[in-house]
Amino acid sequence: MVQRQFPRPVDVLEYLQFKTPQLDRKKARLEAALTIEDLRTIAKRRTPKAAFDYTDGSAEAEISIQRARQAFRDVEFHPQVLRDVAHVDTTATVFGRTSAMPFAIAPTGFTRLMQTEGETAGASAAHAAGIPFTLSTLGTTSIEHVQEANPDGRNWFQLYVMRQREISYALVERAAAAGFETLFFTVDTPVAGARLRDKRNGFSIPPQLSAKTIVDALPRPWWWIDFLTTPKLEFASLQSTGGTVGDLLDMAMDPTISFEDLQVIRDLWPGKLAVKGVQTLADAKRFTDLGVDGIVLSNHGGRQLDRAPIPFHLLPEVVREVGTDTDVIVDTGIMNGADIVASIALGAKSTLIGRAYLYGLMAGGRAGVDRTIEILSDQIVRTMKLLGAHTLEELTPAHVTQLERLTPRPRT
Repeated sequence: MVQRQFPRPVDVLEYLQFKTPQLDRKKARLEAALTIEDLRTIAKRRTPKAAFDYTDGSAEAEISIQRARQAFRDVEFHPQVLRDVAHVDTTATVFGRTSAMPFAIAPTGFTRLMQTEGETAGASAAHAAGIPFTLSTLGTTSIEHVQEANPDGRNWFQLYVMRQREISYALVERAAAAGFETLFFTVDTPVAGARLRDKRNGFSIPPQLSAKTIVDALPRPWWWIDFLTTPKLEFASLQSTGGTVGDLLDMAMDPTISFEDLQVIRDLWPGKLAVKGVQTLADAKRFTDLGVDGIVLSNHGGRQLDRAPIPFHLLPEVVREVGTDTDVIVDTGIMNGADIVASIALGAKSTLIGRAYLYGLMAGGRAGVDRTIEILSDQIVRTMKLLGAHTLEELTPAHVTQLERLTPRPRT
């Protein structure tokens, strides 16, 4: 029998612990976010529906992004025990230079719409963390201002080849003049994907005030105050900002883009050149044969072709075939540092984070981006230690099994 007694007040006091209240509400909500999903929840609460859905959504039935995230959840790790992992080195080498972590911030369009610090927050946070930042052609901060925010860091530029080729050529020259080191030649957007959330929300650039948007804005007045009291939303590559997202993308994209365009850009660009949006092994081989410096396995975050190949599933065979000749990077669906570790183990040189970065931005501006990087970095370090790897080079395919949820039927 357990002997019971009436608790003495002095005994109870030993268990009472009161934390000092955090008066900075932004800092408090960001500290409470332990995962990227937590940041997403905060972002959804603080951002008008149309802007949040533009970030969070993808094409048509959104099958591609769901499958990409599920592929990472369907990873089985195989730890090696009794290894000295008191200290781990997360330094990655990609495109011939080092990065403090094996991920970079992906190019995202209309970024100041999500939160007005936009690309400046991303570039300055990347600078502080020692990781690369990528600016989109459809970015809302100029090439030159990104360089100011990340003056001695690693800046990359993502290029759309537009119908007016001279606009694209001028952007290439400006990025080179600003010291950007790597260019992503984007190949998966001959036309705009069907982003149904945007159509249903009547999403446009800039946001239009209607009865629906005003009702949606009432619980989020800080967003509209912030938006209306900061510089007008503009785009480096477009003269007009009117119309829907699909209209803008149709203006920027060109279905006649070809391998000849790749050669023209190669001749113009003095730095490293990677092809972004590769979705088959055959294309990876062809681009590698053409001498590009990198292949980015990506289905554009599921925002173009729905039911597209899962980049993470493509990774092992692409690395096996071309990984010794070119740097292979993977994106789409990354929501956890463990996703990044699995990608590195299967041969990726680095990874890109898009939505994860934007969730942090919407949750708290620059501080939110810092929190995104901190969460992913902590998860990477912890996963490496639990796997028994104290450097990225020690991560191998033996550490990872991609569990099969979807298996193709034999072709006849």
